[in-house]
Amino acid sequence: MPILLYQSKWNGDPARIKFWEKSRRIGASFGDAADSALVAATEEAAGGMSTYYIGTNKDMTSQYVGDTGIWAKKYNLVAGKMEEEIIILEGQALTVFSVQFATGFEVVGLPSKALALRSKQGRVRLDEAAFIENFKEVFAAAKALTMLGGNIGVISTHNGEDSEFNQAILDIRAGKLPYSLHRTTLDDALADGYYRHVVCKKRRIKYTPEGEKQWLEETLADFKEDKDQELYCIPKRSGGSWLNRSMIEGCMKPEIPVVEWTPPADNFVDWDLGLAERETLDWCREHLDPLLKKLNPALRHAVGTDFGRSGDLSVDWVVAEMPDLSVHTPFVLELRNAPFRTQTQIYNYICKRLPRLSGLALDARGNGQATAEFARQDFGVHLVAEVMLSQGWYRENSPRLKAHLEDRTFDLPKKNTILDDLRAMKVKNGIAMPPEEKSEAGENQRHCDAAVAAILALFAIKTICGDIVPPVPVTAGQGACAKIMRGY
Repeated sequence: MPILLYQSKWNGDPARIKFWEKSRRIGASFGDAADSALVAATEEAAGGMSTYYIGTNKDMTSQYVGDTGIWAKKYNLVAGKMEEEIIILEGQALTVFSVQFATGFEVVGLPSKALALRSKQGRVRLDEAAFIENFKEVFAAAKALTMLGGNIGVISTHNGEDSEFNQAILDIRAGKLPYSLHRTTLDDALADGYYRHVVCKKRRIKYTPEGEKQWLEETLADFKEDKDQELYCIPKRSGGSWLNRSMIEGCMKPEIPVVEWTPPADNFVDWDLGLAERETLDWCREHLDPLLKKLNPALRHAVGTDFGRSGDLSVDWVVAEMPDLSVHTPFVLELRNAPFRTQTQIYNYICKRLPRLSGLALDARGNGQATAEFARQDFGVHLVAEVMLSQGWYRENSPRLKAHLEDRTFDLPKKNTILDDLRAMKVKNGIAMPPEEKSEAGENQRHCDAAVAAILALFAIKTICGDIVPPVPVTAGQGACAKIMRGY
């Protein structure tokens, strides 16, 4: 069987610790065994080392170690046959499988106990980690092997939202853990040739597009309601809200203002443009200047913007990164029924007065695309992210908000509409994002606008980092002009 693209990407990732959330039966462990064989057959000076594999049962362990032997033959590597050894661990007689290579390194299948890794050195592979009962302890023990150059690969299908494996995945996406993350659904595997090169070969059938379509339909029908977790990397929910009330209120500060702008007249959009701009400028000076003048010039600032026009709000969420890397909200601005030009005017007024402006993330869907593009032209591509909000984007960035709220490192305004927006976020297909329905109808309708702006603000301050440093004029040294003009 050839190594497919998703297996190759995993094997080629040099990260000290890497996680892989995957569909069932896509050959993740088999592909990893190929890498283990190659590494074990490499001399130490060139990066060779042993691999210690831990699965959930004896059959998995035997299969993995046996697969390394298969790859050794395929690659013409000098290796012995798989051997079995009985060891006594914590009073239990346990079977250990191993394949020895000519370099002296080996691939060893160990029982799923933290003690089994003591005094070992090399790589660790934790397979179906979400199903390892004492995963936290085993993973902690495995980290010791990285101190002298080893690495850890954690591979698993999901086993519910509350598993230690899923919590680690969320922490990686939130930026709390500096680990590499891979994700391969059944559709991803099919796109890389899984059906053609694996299924057809195993079944000894000829590939046809019609056959692949039928196989997928049959597979989805077999898994039924379990297909999301088993095939599409979406852990089953355990119930409850994504963000609970006490978590949110624990981060709320009554002194943080929420500034609201509404049109001074119903026909404001039809006012003379010059008059409308002067009216808006007066409002900015009265309501925004006192807040902007209080900002700490030493801190990095950023803005997240969720766009709305006649229905939803536009929310500009201003943030500052504190010296301890926590995130403070100086103020939040809500605009309702604001004309496009007015939104851009107010937005520029704020951003041009923010100290150490480091990032701007704007909702660029639909009508928001124009406002986001204006910002890019006004402030530069190095500062502005035009975000197309999607399930994939929320999957990668929503966990950052929850992580900050859990750690109480993100200050929020203490206002019931902010609370409602955050609590209204729903989990769909394992991803926290706004629901399709609005929270209210009519003038007061909201659609998680503040929550989306908060996620965008954290994205801006934590990932863009385009801090503007004012240019410093430098006087040319003596003779510089003469050198430049020489020959003319």
